This record gives sequence, structure tokens and C-alpha cells, in this order.
Amino acid sequence: QVQLVESGGGLIQAGGSLRLSCTASDRVFAAYAVGWFRQAPGKDREFVGALRSNSGPRDFADSVKGRFTISRDNAKNAVNLQMDSLKPEDTAIYYCAARFGGYTRSRDDYPYWGQGTQVTVSS
Repeated sequence: QVQLVESGGGLIQAGGSLRLSCTASDRVFAAYAVGWFRQAPGKDREFVGALRSNSGPRDFADSVKGRFTISRDNAKNAVNLQMDSLKPEDTAIYYCAARFGGYTRSRDDYPYWGQGTQVTVSS
């Protein structure tokens, strides 16, 4: 069972950038599809973006498309979420999740989850 740990969250002003990392315990993390989700207070956990296994195609929610990118760092068994032009509405706890097979937008399809990292964007 793979274990995931997110890092890189924090407090940032609107318009700024943050990079979140999701580091895995499995050395073949490249074989997993990885999704990023977020949950704001009082709201459901929502899809942010996903990356297919072996750095295939990406998929992003419309709300972050053009501002967020996802990349792999296989040397570190990690997947990074680069967040640019941050907005106050991006404030949430960000989670990474992993699964074998293709990526999906459904959180129920991901069996492995990290503990989350807080991102707060001030106006």
C-alpha cells in the first residue's frame, strides 16, 4: 500500500505562486495516476487536476486551467502541483491521491490519499 505525503502549503498573497509536492513511499510511483483535490471549509472535496501514469496527459478543472500545472519528479518519487496566479478562492486543504490505471475526476476512484496540506490565499 503506497503512502502519500503532501508538502509545500502555506500562506500566500493573491497573485502569488506555490508549489505543492506529493511524495510517495513506492519507488514505482511513476506507474500510478495521481490526482489533486481540494476542500474548502464547508464545501465538498473537489477535483483540481490529474496526471496519468508515466507522465501522460493531464486534466484540470476549469477553475484552475491555465494557472496550475502538474509534473513528475521520478527521482524523488514525487508529483508536483505548481499553482500560479493564486486567488483567494483557491484557499483550501489540498490533497493528492493515487490509483493504478487511468486518471479520473472522481475522488471515489482513488484508494490512496495523503493527509492534506493547507493553502491560504489572502486578498
